[in-house]
Amino acid sequence: MPAIDLHAAALVAVIAAVTILLRFAPFVVFGGGRPTPRYILYLARVLPCAIMAMLVVYCLRGADPLGPTHALPELLAGTAVVLLQLWRKNTLLSIAAGTALYMVLVQMVFA
Repeated sequence: MPAIDLHAAALVAVIAAVTILLRFAPFVVFGGGRPTPRYILYLARVLPCAIMAMLVVYCLRGADPLGPTHALPELLAGTAVVLLQLWRKNTLLSIAAGTALYMVLVQMVFA
């Protein structure tokens, strides 16, 4: 067996082991019928909003309001995501439709 194949197999094995360890760690640490610590409950409550806020900043960081499109594709797609999320409450639908709308606007409308 070539050395490259052994290296790739070892790499996959290590990645799989770390993934399994990370998946089972919360059950080992917080299992046994003990109550979940308050700080973990706090993080579970605030992290989703913080992550979404970071994603919004990341997505809009390259928008140029003084550029030729005046950041309209980004703003229109972002508005569509927010409105769809408020209306349908389906994250996958909101993200997929917003991405599709952005691609259409960038490729066809504001090209």
